[in-house]
Amino acid sequence: MTKAKWGSLGLSLLIVIALVIWMATGEVKVASDEAPERQDSGDDQLTTVQVETLSARLHEPGLMLQGQLEPWSSVMLSAQVPGRVESLAVGLGEQVREGQTLLTIADEGRSAAVLRWQSRVRKLEADLAAARRLRASNLAAESEVLALESELAAANAELTSARQAISHLTPEAPFDGTINRKSVDTGDLVQVGSALFQLVRVDRLKATAQIPQQSVGDVATGQAVRVDLLDGSRLSGIVTFVASAASPETRSFAVEIAVENPDRKRVAGGSASLRVALPEVKAMFISPAYLSLGDDGRPGVKYVNGENRVEFGEVKLLSVSTDGAWVTGLPDEIRLITRGGGFVSTGEQVVPVDAAEDRG
Repeated sequence: MTKAKWGSLGLSLLIVIALVIWMATGEVKVASDEAPERQDSGDDQLTTVQVETLSARLHEPGLMLQGQLEPWSSVMLSAQVPGRVESLAVGLGEQVREGQTLLTIADEGRSAAVLRWQSRVRKLEADLAAARRLRASNLAAESEVLALESELAAANAELTSARQAISHLTPEAPFDGTINRKSVDTGDLVQVGSALFQLVRVDRLKATAQIPQQSVGDVATGQAVRVDLLDGSRLSGIVTFVASAASPETRSFAVEIAVENPDRKRVAGGSASLRVALPEVKAMFISPAYLSLGDDGRPGVKYVNGENRVEFGEVKLLSVSTDGAWVTGLPDEIRLITRGGGFVSTGEQVVPVDAAEDRG
């Protein structure tokens, strides 16, 4: 065996001996399948949130309804006796007063009928008085007195009817209003029931609407109502009627509102937005951006309590606009989370920073 071969053999033996000694010492490193547990160093930082202190104040909420405006009074006047229209006393669009004569129908012998029945009544009254004197002396039968009394009653009835016919020749306005429609002209022949004029009262209007069943308990007669017209102007009114039973079709309750219209705006027959003023309540005005939904899907806001822990308070929305929302259901004073609310959960302790200080 050569010297070179003895050198290679010796090197191999040294390597084998080194491996045996290393394994015998037990220093075998095995890769772990799980990461080591995190050691609590005690340096965890609380989440910082920005808050704004809000206080509740008295607020007059309103119930918004879509309504229809109608004249306060509207009537179609009709002829009550037949005849020819002799003259018109008013024109289309004219303002009239209660009791004002609107037109005249030709007499056509009706005044003569009144005179005739007046004469008949006077004669029967005289005959009856004479018969009663004779009856007191037993010179007339009781049946003669009864017959005269019956004739006198019939004559008085005819006289009353003739006088009524005379009064119907000059129809009068039943209330102050405006002639909105004219259906006759001078010389027209009319029958009983023929349309003459439509009279409307528009210095006061009647607004009608439907109240959802969940809100009807908040509305009562006498409550003030703001009426927003399509042209941007406003009128004021008062609730005069709230239905006691809901409509079976809509499950809503009818409401009527008296609306003052002193300038006689031409809005009757149109639509309007109605805001019924509800009783004052304590509420807060917040930005809609701070509203979120709770686990049950109800709206609410996150705020920080006295222990600097996050709480979620459910709210009732009284009104919502682009400027903000009036809500109730919260404590009288809260520290509303205005920034960072999406990164904290209910019950979590936080570090609140006042928004005013943060801006400073």
